[in-house]
Amino acid sequence: MNNKLKNKARLTGILYLLVILLAGFSQGYVRGTIVIPDDPQVTLTNIISSEVLFRLGLISDLLAFMIDAVISILLYQLLKSVNKTIAAIASVFRLLAHPAIGSLNLLNHYMALETASRSGLMSSLGIEQQEAWTMLFMNAHNAGYLLAGAFFGIHCLLLGILLYRSVLFPKVFGILLVLAAGGYMLETFGNFIFPGYQFVLANIVGFSAAIGEVSFTLYLLVKGTRKTI
Repeated sequence: MNNKLKNKARLTGILYLLVILLAGFSQGYVRGTIVIPDDPQVTLTNIISSEVLFRLGLISDLLAFMIDAVISILLYQLLKSVNKTIAAIASVFRLLAHPAIGSLNLLNHYMALETASRSGLMSSLGIEQQEAWTMLFMNAHNAGYLLAGAFFGIHCLLLGILLYRSVLFPKVFGILLVLAAGGYMLETFGNFIFPGYQFVLANIVGFSAAIGEVSFTLYLLVKGTRKTI
């Protein structure tokens, strides 16, 4: 039983690290370098010239979301002894955030690629129409990303509560995950209520999530659990 718990925690850590790397590649590198906010012309040019990379970004996200579904179940199994109801709700919110909303939101990523294609249906409408529609789909993708972030923020809040109460992990991770939850929620609602501060809000969530999620992931990888039962 003791070894099974530690092995399950380490497996969760391995999968969590994969999600961080895959999501970081797709959102941070691919869309971060190809999509230029408020510049449809450059964005269209970048997508056309880096089509393979843009497609890899979609695949990377999809893989991350599929892995996240497994993580959701593993975290539930690790923390259900703390509070089964809260653990179940946390699992559902994580499943809704990325495997559900995030995966469906990839349609916007794909449609931006189809719109930008020189051989696609939109190519007959002219370059200006392609630029406008491509940016529209990427803006829609960003909005979908923010919506998923709200659900993930609730997951992090509940996960933080569970970690703080659990004997398996240091309480500090519970605090850090609650702070990460605040970052996700601030980014989502801040962007919708006060548009124009996307860069600042993205830095806030990036910092809080990096400290909370990355440190917890490393603990899972190295230590597994603090105490076995």
